[in-house]
Amino acid sequence: MNILTFDIEDWYNCDFISGDFDWDKHEVRIYQGVNRILEELEKRNQKGTFFCLGWIAEKHPDVIRSIQKQGHHIGCHSYQHELSFRFDEKAFKADTLKAKCLIEDVTGEEVNAFRAPGFSITKNNTWALRCLSEMGFKYDCSMFPAPHDYGGMPSYGEGVPKRIDVGDGRIIKEFPINIHRIMGKHIVFSGGGFFRLFPYWLINRWGKHSDYMMTYFHPRDFDANQPVIETLPAMRRFKSYVGIKGAFTKFQRLLDHYEFYNVEQADEIINWEIAPIVELNSLK
Repeated sequence: MNILTFDIEDWYNCDFISGDFDWDKHEVRIYQGVNRILEELEKRNQKGTFFCLGWIAEKHPDVIRSIQKQGHHIGCHSYQHELSFRFDEKAFKADTLKAKCLIEDVTGEEVNAFRAPGFSITKNNTWALRCLSEMGFKYDCSMFPAPHDYGGMPSYGEGVPKRIDVGDGRIIKEFPINIHRIMGKHIVFSGGGFFRLFPYWLINRWGKHSDYMMTYFHPRDFDANQPVIETLPAMRRFKSYVGIKGAFTKFQRLLDHYEFYNVEQADEIINWEIAPIVELNSLK
């Protein structure tokens, strides 16, 4: 099963370092980035899940409307792209609920899926999954089942969809990132920097040998003319900008070579009765 998802944020959102949230001062490139993606999906009658920032819904609601107009599944990606583990429970719920309500005000539809910025639900803030369930989310796509720059969740185990028992009879359906191991390293080839870095023939080879592939793309992944944030540390700057020039062509080829579902469509196909159940307390 191959799932198509996008994180809808602008070029400056790769900065988790400065703590500068004065975003109105930046050049706006989100419209052209999203439109370029939507045009490709419309050509193929392909649907995806778009995890949108509440800030985008507030400041640029037409971006959200353009996604909805094409019938895509719209999820929540926090309000202002802060890493989830930098919040306590109260602040996390306030940030997420603010985003959820802003997006729902634009679409008039319930938002039922969430992805944490930077896959930042870790062993130290598993309570976030319980909070999501309490706020009415059915799906989470935040699990990175391996070590990661922002923590990761190695205790999740195999990177396949699972049911997470968050307590009080509540279940949240988890759609994690898929991991490929190379010489003891955990590689994510289906989105982000590694998708941009690796040649397409290798991505295609790994994809064809994967029973489950969760993609995640950003408009900035395909924007070769975006400003560069020079203040990022060298390694973070490399990861943020490597391979952008040829990434859109690889994205087009991926769409041509694979059948994709959005998260809601995947939910309908999966036999959840036989899917593993994970106790929240085991994610430590």
